[in-house]
Order: sequence, then structure tokens, then C-alpha cells
Amino acid sequence: MTVKTQATAPALTYSKMRGMVAILIAFMKQRRMGLNDFIQKIATNSYACKHPEVQSILNISQPTEPQLINGNPSSPPSPTQQINLGPSSNPHAKPLDFQFLKVIGKGSFGKVLLARHKTEEHFYAVKVLQKKAILKKKEEKHIMSERNVLLKNVKHPFLVGLHYSFQTADKLYFVLDYINGGELFYHLQRERCFLEPRARFYAAEIASALGYLHSLNIVYRDLKPENILLDSQGHIVLTDFGLCKENIEPNGTTSTFCGTPEYLAPEVLHKQPYDRTVDWWCLGAVLYEMLYGLPPFYSRNTAEMYDNILNKPLQLKPNITNSARHLLEGLLQKDRTKRLGAKNDFVEIKHHIFFSPINWDDLISKKLTPPFNPNVSGPNDLQHFDPEFTEEPVPNSIGQSADSILITASVKEAAEAFLGFSYAPPMDSFL
Repeated sequence: MTVKTQATAPALTYSKMRGMVAILIAFMKQRRMGLNDFIQKIATNSYACKHPEVQSILNISQPTEPQLINGNPSSPPSPTQQINLGPSSNPHAKPLDFQFLKVIGKGSFGKVLLARHKTEEHFYAVKVLQKKAILKKKEEKHIMSERNVLLKNVKHPFLVGLHYSFQTADKLYFVLDYINGGELFYHLQRERCFLEPRARFYAAEIASALGYLHSLNIVYRDLKPENILLDSQGHIVLTDFGLCKENIEPNGTTSTFCGTPEYLAPEVLHKQPYDRTVDWWCLGAVLYEMLYGLPPFYSRNTAEMYDNILNKPLQLKPNITNSARHLLEGLLQKDRTKRLGAKNDFVEIKHHIFFSPINWDDLISKKLTPPFNPNVSGPNDLQHFDPEFTEEPVPNSIGQSADSILITASVKEAAEAFLGFSYAPPMDSFL
């Protein structure tokens, strides 16, 4: 006859206590790598789960709303597949989830690829970065800053959206909106310059995006036609947030020398502290380029161009309206304290006479018809991408999982550098 008794907690013997101590030591070592992921690991230890103290920790620490990927709870990754990434990690995502179709962009640290999710069948632009290259140039802070800014962007219509991010032992992956209307740079090169109404429309959407970033205390710092895309309808989408500076209050400044030579503001070249008005200078430079075909102080000789930016007066040809002239003079004011936007930021730009034809509520709701339609037939239509990219073969390593990669000292260093990179959004973010 079997007698069932109520289960009681196992006695805490010396050997079991040693087991608990080992778990706690492991916890201290792993805490920098994220509590949530550690809890997932500890939950697989059958003895630990039975002990009432551990159970109470598990109950306290589990998130009230577990992250779901495609409607299913995330399962813990194997250590070789995924570096432990903290509470925001998306352990379910891996390179093998995607079919990588074409190279659509390249940068210092990797490539941007058109990819189709194998189960969702959605198309994404997946930015794949090599950790080794980032660490070699000591750029990990900029990459993490890009990821942080992307997390805040999901609500704005003229900023590229991040669906999620993940990493393997040697690479970082940003899964982004796929935008295939082409770079503004590509269209500007093809047409040389734009008529004023078209330039006004783009400048208004860009200004709206910059104003939104400033409202989050983010300075963009790298506005240029290569970082401005057109979507399939012809609306602006701002991308590449690697040079963004976070936590800049309305009167705050920063002093890092960075940007693209043609668009650098005088105060940056002077290596003086600068503020968010640096973005309004860049808007002026891009608007000038849209109207005239070249940046305002351009020279093939970089030293001469820098001297022009610092010392040469702004010269405007007479083929633009007075309101455009007045706006360019305000934005390209060398003294940042007198620059348009220095007092009330985006509000000053918004109310400038040049933008009087723009209904800003309709603009932000995408109710205004873009002046140019890229006429793309679907995701596979790559007519607006540079053949230099699209004709390049997709590297096999892009879609590799990290299973086959030996965990070396440099890989461990990379794991430390990019803790918390992974991100999975709330389920309603893109609804």
C-alpha cells in the first residue's frame, strides 16, 4: 500500500549547500550579463528549482509580461548560439531565421542586406556588423548608441524602425524596416538638383524627424543625403544613428569631433562645445545641396573646404525665392547662438515663411502627397539601389549561426563590449 504524503522541501545537507553556494557564485559572475537570462539558466537546474529559496527568487524575478516571439515564449539559447544579453535579449532570433537575398548597402563595419524571414515571410533590411572591426576602431559606444536611439524611434513616421536586434559570437544584427525608394543622394545625383517645392517637402519631413529626436534629447550629428532614404511612396526615412549623441538637454552641449566633412558646422571644426543647432546647420547644408546640386562650401580640397566653412560668407545665386534665401541664411549662420533654431529649436524652423505652404499635421500623418513616387513594384524591385551593392554576392558567413565558431578570448571580449545589445519590442509596437 502506497501512502502519499505532502511534499516537503529537501533537507539542506552540506553537499547541497555547496551546490547552492556554487549557484550563487555563478550568479555574481553572471550578473553583468543580465538577470533575466541567468534566471532562464538557473531554471534548468532541477535541484535548484526544488529549493524554496530559489523558487521565491524565480517568482520575484520573472517579468510580469514574458517576451513573445511570433506568439511563443522565448526559449533559452545555447551558449554558442547567443551571447548572454540581459533582460532585453531576444534569444529566439538567429541568422538562420533569414534568407539573405541581396547586399543593399555597405559601411565601415559590415553590410546591409535585403532579407526575408523564413517563417513570417516579411522582408527586412538586416544590418550585419562585424564585432572585430568595431572593437578594432573602438567604436562600440557608437554602435550601442545607435541601438539605444533605434529603440526610441518606433513611433515616428520619418525615422527607420527597429524590429529587433540580436547577436552571435562575432556579429551584431539590426533587423530594420526595409526601405527601397533609394537614397536621397542617389536621386540628387541623377537629377542634379530639385525644384523648390520638392526640396521644401523633403526639408519639412527631415526637420520633423530632427525635431522629434531633439525632443528626446538626442542630437543626430550626421545629416547628409546618404543617410536620407525615400520609402516606396516617396516619403523621407532617416537612417544610421551611429553618431547620435544622447542626453543633450535643450541648453546642453557636447564636444566630440565627428560628422561628414562637407556638412560639418563651424563650431565642430573649431572644436568648440556645440549643441543641437548643429543639426539645423546640417539641414541648411542639405537644403542648399537639394537646390544647387553641391553642399554650400564645397571644395575637392578638404582643407580649403574647412576654411570656406569657417571664413567664407554664404553665397546664394539668384535662382531661388526670397523665403528660401532667408531660410538658408538662418540655418547656415556661422554663429550658432544666432542660428535659426537656437532659441526655440524645431518651433522656429516650423514657423519659417519658407514652410508656410506645409500643413504640419497633415505632413506628420503622411497625408501630403510626395512630389516624387519611386514607383517600385515590390520588395524585389531594387532599381533605386546602387548596382555596386546589389551585384555583390551575399557572403555565406552572414547567415551562419555562431554554433561553428570557436569561443576565443577576443569573442569573450566582444561579449563584454556589447552586453544588452539584443532587443525584442513589445508586441504592439508595430501594430
